[in-house]
Amino acid sequence: MPVLESSAAVLILWAVIGYGLGSVPFGLVVTKAFGLGNLREIGSGNIGTTNVLRTGSKAAAALTLLLDGGKGAVAVLLARFLAGEDASQMAGLMAFLGHCFPVWLGFKGGKGVATFLGLMLALAWPVGIACCLTWLAAAAMTRISSMGALVSAASGAAWALLLGYHPVALLAALLAAVVFIRHSANIARLRAGTEPRIGQK
Repeated sequence: MPVLESSAAVLILWAVIGYGLGSVPFGLVVTKAFGLGNLREIGSGNIGTTNVLRTGSKAAAALTLLLDGGKGAVAVLLARFLAGEDASQMAGLMAFLGHCFPVWLGFKGGKGVATFLGLMLALAWPVGIACCLTWLAAAAMTRISSMGALVSAASGAAWALLLGYHPVALLAALLAAVVFIRHSANIARLRAGTEPRIGQK
């Protein structure tokens, strides 16, 4: 039972909390803690899991994946418990945007895939599992992380509708649009056939 009613003020509060949680740059924190150098000067310079993997540390990449997904899930679950479903969607959206556009890094953050998957799992776990499996299947078939990300994000709204989670579909579509925008350079490389495969530096 929500402690707070999802009024406009409460939604704004959870927007701020969600953004704050999402904006924690775990990729930078983890690589620094592992002594792997400045992630901004490695590979693509991105703070996400794929670039952490380019440091050569699978453990650091796995931890980044869990933490980036976890912050999205925590934002959703906290908001749902304390303020209801509308607040949980707002917190999830803002956690995602916080990851992609963190104020601490000049609004230059990650591409949002792990956070997208984490908050989908928290919002509607069957949809989240379907998106995760879609990512795994696409990435395994192509050996290209960005392809898995794009196919997974694109499938989110469809999975939500198919599995009966209609309120989640609009949010999933909005998040997918941002994922595609954040992957514009990857899409250009995919079209040119120059996108690196998983494990390449």
